[in-house]
Amino acid sequence: MFINLLILCFFKYFNFFIDSFQLAFGHKLDFLHIHVLLPVGISFYTFQSLSYTFDIYREKLLPTKDTLDYCLFVGVFPHMVSGPIVKAKLILPQLATLEKPVKKDFLTGFSLITVGMFQKVLIGDTVAKYVNHIFADPTYYSSSELFFSLIMFTIQIYADFSGYSNIARGSAKLFGIDLIDNFNQPYLSANITDFWRRWHISLSEWLREYVYIWWLDGNRISKARTYINLMLTMLIGGFWHGANWTFIVWGGMHGVGLAVHKWVMTSTKNVVINNKLVSGFLTFISSVSTFFFVVLAWLFFRSPDFKTAWFYLDRMLVNRVSSTMTKDLAIIAVTYAGAVLLIDVVENRMKSHEFLNDISPALRYGIAIPIWIAVIWYMYTVGIPAPFIYFQF
Repeated sequence: MFINLLILCFFKYFNFFIDSFQLAFGHKLDFLHIHVLLPVGISFYTFQSLSYTFDIYREKLLPTKDTLDYCLFVGVFPHMVSGPIVKAKLILPQLATLEKPVKKDFLTGFSLITVGMFQKVLIGDTVAKYVNHIFADPTYYSSSELFFSLIMFTIQIYADFSGYSNIARGSAKLFGIDLIDNFNQPYLSANITDFWRRWHISLSEWLREYVYIWWLDGNRISKARTYINLMLTMLIGGFWHGANWTFIVWGGMHGVGLAVHKWVMTSTKNVVINNKLVSGFLTFISSVSTFFFVVLAWLFFRSPDFKTAWFYLDRMLVNRVSSTMTKDLAIIAVTYAGAVLLIDVVENRMKSHEFLNDISPALRYGIAIPIWIAVIWYMYTVGIPAPFIYFQF
């Protein structure tokens, strides 16, 4: 564990610790900075390697006798650079009995890759142009324009990351390997706890199993300790994303949200609401509140530093006069949100991310071919797609 984390801290966090020390104590330590490239996917394969170590230590898994299988588990290309974070106990048994892929594997892989390319290229990349332009200098924009820009980033990061996850799962399926679902319509969550059961599922399950439950003892000590454990787990999750205090604040906000929700559920566990209308209304309010809480937290995730985040927040909350661009941004945000919502609703109704694989061949290719034509045309006219957001982690 020490060796894995030492490598991660050296490449990803060494300069952060130096800068934080300078900020706290005022000493000039610029000469200690290291200038090296961050190894691609280091956060992901570090956690995967740790899962192998932890599961063997806890006697949940026997050590593999095949070094090649272990290397393949850690470094198989579809999930190595941006997840999902696969646990050894889920992937090593597959590798031990891996057979040649069959037709169904190719159809499932094709379905996942098609949906993933639609999400990444036609939603994530196109909406990113507006988001990047506005975040580059928010001083020129009104409150409502900044609000819609933040909504668009909320759409962008979901389309970008869930698109990558679908492409990774589809690519692995072409080789007969099953990776776990990493998203399950997170913006339809009823509360913040539900959100983390649906968003970046592989990371949230890793943190829950190895940090919250195993290391911190979860909710087995006391109520106060439970809230502290939730906060610590999410702070670690935020720090995992990047060497920046904005990520730690983002994780802390979600930690507070989880603790508050846990407290509310504990305090009201004996309250029974028999009126379906009232119950439905409360669920609706909870869902909307959760969504906008997540949107607000994304501001710190997206901002390069606190100065930008606080300025953006202050400008967004101050009612500045809107321009004609507000209407255009609203239409763009609603359009892309509708596209994301459409995919989520279809997946939810069909109970599957491979829904293209579950419909008739004529309908499947009638949907897939226009998507691929649009994707190829976009990449031909615009150029190479933007890097996946989670490549930086």
